[in-house]
Amino acid sequence: MIDLKGKRALVCGGTSGIGKATVASLKQNGATVVILSRSASGKDTISCDLEDLESLRILVSKELEMNGPFQILINNSGGPPSGPLIEAQPHDFEKAFLRHVLASQTLVQLLLEGMKSSNYGRIVNVISTSVKEPIPGLGVSNTIRGAMASWSKTLSKELPPEITINNVLPGFTNTERLTELKKTLSVQKGISQEEVENAWLSTVPEGRLADPSELGQVVAFLSSPAASFVRGTSIPVDG
Repeated sequence: MIDLKGKRALVCGGTSGIGKATVASLKQNGATVVILSRSASGKDTISCDLEDLESLRILVSKELEMNGPFQILINNSGGPPSGPLIEAQPHDFEKAFLRHVLASQTLVQLLLEGMKSSNYGRIVNVISTSVKEPIPGLGVSNTIRGAMASWSKTLSKELPPEITINNVLPGFTNTERLTELKKTLSVQKGISQEEVENAWLSTVPEGRLADPSELGQVVAFLSSPAASFVRGTSIPVDG
């Protein structure tokens, strides 16, 4: 049983796609959730761009002062634009590294003391199956996702036993971002969107796209006491 009652979670990118499904799953299992996103608005949200580290520090610090520590952190952000790696410019890598690795590092540093005082911490990074095998046409994303996995693995050996860090690696998942990627690849390759999707599905034994909720449930498990002996690992959810 996944029981997250009494736990506070900070979910990045929680307004759409896998992030939104993760918010729903965490709440369903008893957690109180705060969403951090550029488009977040209303109660229990922090509106902030992950590329603005100074604002990120200020806003999250304010939230901690007002409402206390988080026991769960979900690092999740949309990937860089598609395109061949050979065509990528230095600023493409810099922007992506800032949004993913540096923002995640900043959040862990901000939340760590609260997790220690709670004697409980779960950090889950939503990355990509490109950690295992690069995805054609996603050169910058493949590079940065690999950096995130290495960052996470290194941190898993430094964090105290009561705080775990793990990665979820989504395969082809029915999200707005995948739809946009399908459109882009369709234009680039001169084929229909249906052909792009069929090519993806030919590599998936399940023969379908994942529903975001299927990712959300795995994240919720890794956030729970039931996953206390799962540490420093990358779990593909790819069918």
